[in-house]
Amino acid sequence: MRQRVVRVALTAALVAVVLLAVPLALAIRSSLYAAQRDTLERTALAAAVRVSPDYATGDPVELPKAPAGGHLGLYDPQRRLRAGSGPRTADAPVRGALVGEVVRAPSGGDLVAAVPVSHAERVIGVVRASSPADAVRDRILAVWAVLLGVTVVALAVAVVVARRQARVLAAPLEDLSRHCRAVADGDLNARAAVGSIAEIDQVARTHNAMLQSLSELLRRERDFTANASHQLRTPLTGLRLILETGLAQGDARPALREALDATQRLDQTVDELLRLARADGMPRPRLPDRSVPGLLREIEERWHGLFAHDGRRLEFVGGLEAGDVRVPGGPVGEILGILLDNARVHGHGTVRLTVRDLEDALAFDVADEGRLAGHPAHLFERGRSAGGGSGIGLALARDLATRLGGRLSATLTDPTTFTLLVPTGDLQDEDPGRSGTAR
Repeated sequence: MRQRVVRVALTAALVAVVLLAVPLALAIRSSLYAAQRDTLERTALAAAVRVSPDYATGDPVELPKAPAGGHLGLYDPQRRLRAGSGPRTADAPVRGALVGEVVRAPSGGDLVAAVPVSHAERVIGVVRASSPADAVRDRILAVWAVLLGVTVVALAVAVVVARRQARVLAAPLEDLSRHCRAVADGDLNARAAVGSIAEIDQVARTHNAMLQSLSELLRRERDFTANASHQLRTPLTGLRLILETGLAQGDARPALREALDATQRLDQTVDELLRLARADGMPRPRLPDRSVPGLLREIEERWHGLFAHDGRRLEFVGGLEAGDVRVPGGPVGEILGILLDNARVHGHGTVRLTVRDLEDALAFDVADEGRLAGHPAHLFERGRSAGGGSGIGLALARDLATRLGGRLSATLTDPTTFTLLVPTGDLQDEDPGRSGTAR
């Protein structure tokens, strides 16, 4: 691009210079020739004034000094040179002036001006002034050389300015090209720089905005995939245990009913993950649709078997006194499920789920008998885990809590305790068309 800009600018400058320089050069040539002829004519006129009508009878004629390198002479009507210098016999310009007109014409390589000398309405002679045409030609060539030098300097300046402008124009486009190559190589964090050219800057800003939207979309898709993989692993394990137990007992109908309930919970989990993936990042509290005792019973039914299978206990403390308080069962259940699964996999001993009424909020404490390793602030960073896990569960739980309008934090490190705060004020559903019936 830089070379094309330089070529275009140089071509435009060359055309402009040619259109200006060629007519100027011709005008200079014509002007110098005309000026020299005017000078010769003035010299001849000045000499003609000094010619006495008695010169033919021998009265001496005093002519001015001849032009540099030229001649100045007086010719009588018989075309003979009577004074000064010049051809011995009259040439064509002198013969033309004998009829009473001033003649300016080239002759024998000279520029000639012939002025008639009149007396009593009769031409008594002709003054001829001449100078070499080569002298004028040399001056013309000298001026043309200066003009050519100025033209070359102008073109050189045009090239310098064009190269600078080419850099200014090409730099943001080259940066945008490098940025696009980086994006094509997988660097979605690359952003095009904004410069000083409004049109290119608009392209860069639009491209950056498009890339930001695309990156956010890809991030949500990756997060949804990771969240789904993380959240479905434990329910699928529980579903397998239910089916294995049913097969071992011989009567599969109770196991099938329990498996159906587990499948419904899987559907609810996927639904919550889809809601989170489609969220725009703003907290939109869900309509409370589940009583706290009912939610705790569902959690106990879901997790008691898994903890018992591992030889551990799951205890519930409080919650019955909050029987008239309702919470969004889907997201709260998912968050508590993540905390319980985290305690089952990474914790030790008995796990306790405690419900505390804080008037305008409910606090759900999930504690085990282990000790939390690492800084609590790092536990909720996606991809980081202090206990050898995937680093997805707690990050997902915090996202769900934020989407719910609540807050999730690690309140104690020894014993490990996580607290979920759920507001119990007036909550509005993210979809006004949805009813508050339990799923």
